[in-house]
Amino acid sequence: MSPRRIAQFLAAALVATGVALLSAPTNIGPASAAPCPDVEVTFARATTEPPGVGVVGQEFIDSLRSQVGGRSVAVYPVNYPASEDFAPSANAGASDANAHVQAMAANCPNTKIVLGGYSQGALVIDLITIAQAPVAGLIPASLPQDVADHVAALALFGNPSDRYLGAPVSTVSPWYGAKAIDLCAPGDPVCTPGQLFAVPTHDEMFSAAHLSYPHSGMPAQAATFVASHL
Repeated sequence: MSPRRIAQFLAAALVATGVALLSAPTNIGPASAAPCPDVEVTFARATTEPPGVGVVGQEFIDSLRSQVGGRSVAVYPVNYPASEDFAPSANAGASDANAHVQAMAANCPNTKIVLGGYSQGALVIDLITIAQAPVAGLIPASLPQDVADHVAALALFGNPSDRYLGAPVSTVSPWYGAKAIDLCAPGDPVCTPGQLFAVPTHDEMFSAAHLSYPHSGMPAQAATFVASHL
């Protein structure tokens, strides 16, 4: 082959290669979505805690991770104000938690969902699980039963449900009762029976008893209960 023919051949090959590269699909782009976890904890923090799962939520999650072997545990902190404007704040949390849990059940049907909350955060979980009618400005955002079936366990701390429902989740819910642990510290005025339909006061929410959960051993106790349901 003459030098001229070789040059023409090489030029044609380079052009063909360039066209192929331009037309070929590339793998450069957003990373693929993370795989569905074995377990996901949706946790709502207490009143005035900064965004995240809060102190009790973190202790509970850390203890749960230590008890589930090699299973993966993802966490979703409920996105809500957690402010002392109690009803609007809790309603916003219920709306966010409801939307997230429904999306998880649809997109990751094999993931075992754990719901948890402390203080006002526990009430947020009440609103998506057991609340049946508006009370004192609190609006239920109940999960449908097919989504409830994806919920493996509930872990609630300092829950004011007694004021609104007359009893803890573990005794009033046919869907969730057997898989719920609802812990109330001795002397905690927020979760002991009080004035019906009354929002917890500032002094009650910041009483020594209501703030005792992080050092009470209850987060680990709840984690042991939840791990037994996974």
